[in-house]
Formats: sequence, structure tokens, C-alpha cells
Amino acid sequence: MAKAYLVVEHIITNAEKFEEYRIKVGPMIAKHGGRYLTKGGSHKFPEGGHWKPERVVVIEFPDTDALNAWYTSPEYLPLIALRKQCTSDLDMLITLEGT
Repeated sequence: MAKAYLVVEHIITNAEKFEEYRIKVGPMIAKHGGRYLTKGGSHKFPEGGHWKPERVVVIEFPDTDALNAWYTSPEYLPLIALRKQCTSDLDMLITLEGT
């Protein structure tokens, strides 16, 4: 099966609450076989562009089923609410399938 990727842009509105989210979400991602491929906030734009993200992260999962199992898991649901409390309504989560 092809790997699956989650690309996330966070616009943080409450750094303290976001740190709580960040600490709690890592083990949940790992439990579903996910791993961070990038360090948040390390992105660069060598050719410019119209997108001006504040914090971008890429996470790899073994496959789409694992990514979906993490995102819809009962233990992650409260963290979705926490994430939404400390980030902008403009946050984006994008899922992609690998080849």
C-alpha cells in the first residue's frame, strides 16, 4: 500500500495551548504509525509565491487507512477541539497519497 501524507499549516493564536496540543498529539500520531518528516516552522520559499504560511509540518503514515484511523480516533477528537482553540480558522490540513 502507498504511504499517506498529512501536510498541515498552523496559524497559532495561543502559543501556550498550542504547546499542549503539540505535546499530546505526537504520541497519538506515533501510535498509528505516523512520523514527522519535517520540523515545524522550518519551511522556506526559494522562489517566492503567494502562500505565506506561519508553520508547516509534513507527517507520513504507513497508508491512508492509518492516517484516517488516527484522525477519526476517539482519543484525537478532544485534541481537534484543542487545536481549533489555539489556531486560526484559516488552518489547513491536506492529505496526500504517496506513489
